[in-house]
Order: sequence, then C-alpha cells, then structure tokens
Amino acid sequence: MEFIAYPDPELLYLGLANRLAGELADHIRREGRASFSVPGGTTPGPVFDILSGVDLDWAKVAVFLNDERWVGEESPRSNTRLLRDRLLRGKAAAAGLVPLYAPAAQPEDRLEDLSAGLAPHLPISVLLLGMGADMHTASLFPGADRLAEAMASDAPPLMALRADAAGEPRITLTAPVLRAAIRIHVLIRGAEKREALERARSLSPEQAPIRAVLDQATIHWAE
Repeated sequence: MEFIAYPDPELLYLGLANRLAGELADHIRREGRASFSVPGGTTPGPVFDILSGVDLDWAKVAVFLNDERWVGEESPRSNTRLLRDRLLRGKAAAAGLVPLYAPAAQPEDRLEDLSAGLAPHLPISVLLLGMGADMHTASLFPGADRLAEAMASDAPPLMALRADAAGEPRITLTAPVLRAAIRIHVLIRGAEKREALERARSLSPEQAPIRAVLDQATIHWAE
C-alpha cells in the first residue's frame, strides 16, 4: 500500500486527476484502449470535474461505476446520473459508458445482460474506489446478504447485494475483479476515514471489505 497525504483537498483533487489521466493515457498508448472504473457519491465529484476537461483520447476509454443503486437516472440517488453530470461531459463526453443499471424490478433480472456488457472491458485498466467510515468499498458492505460470496476468489465480476446500510438493492463489482485491476487508487477525506483505514489493516476482508485491495492500492487522502 502507498499512502499519499495532501496538504489540502484542492491539491488532492488536482494531483489525483493528473495521476489518473496519465495512467489512462499510458494504457491507451500501450493497448489501444482503456477501462476506467469509478465510485459514485459526492467525494469524487471535483476529480471528475477536472478529468472532464483533460485532453485525452476519451473515445478509447470505457467508463463504468464500481457499483450502482438499483434506481433509474431520474433519481437523485443514481450514481449514473452523477457520472453524466460531473465526468461524462466536456472532452470526456466522448468516453463510452458501460451501464450497471437497466430498467427492471430488481438487479437479478438484468444481471446477466449487464455482466455481458462489462466483460469486454476487464481487467480494469485504472480503478478509483472510495471507502465509507464502515470500511465498505463499492457496494461490498459489512453485513451484506451475500458478502462472503462477493469476496470469494471465484466470485463473478458483478453481483447483486443487499445491506441495511445500503438502502436500495445494489449491483456491485466483486472483490476479485477489483483486485485484478492494473492500477488501483482509493480516495478518502477526513480524520474519520483515515482512522477507519488504519483499523481496516488489522481486520478480515469480511469485516473491512476495503482490505480486498489495500495491499495493491495507492491511497489519496486529505482532511
């Protein structure tokens, strides 16, 4: 694990955006294309704002979320909606969006279709994750109904999970597909999450799902 502490949030957002853009550009040069998996929520928004204006061959980048709430884009809780508003605009509007939601009553109804759409873009070239104070990442929540299956080495890349802390049913990338990413970054803010990260290092992956990637990750932190 590499830990980078930034003196203020603005430098964190700028430094992380530059690092991600550089790694995506390098992967495009070497492979002709790249995949970029990102978190939802409000914390990565400023990073997305910077990346949306970066001069990158975005048409060769497939973008997809780490996880999605099972709600349509009309919902303010939709991570896809946030992604369109903050990242997939400006120069980055040329990137391809790989969906993790499709209209259906429950995620299991469309899991096969969504998994098929994701498969050509694996392994992930550049992965950006967040982490909650409960040490969850993506929708791998402690106490989730199928967490053990999602953390197992033979888990499929995409699973539907439910947890009390999650609210709606979720669809999420699983631990093995996160671990298989070529570059892994974790963005956290504040003292509470830094303390949670330190606790996670001594816990099992089921107690602290972020542990699944910590050994290979670069952590980007500011107050």
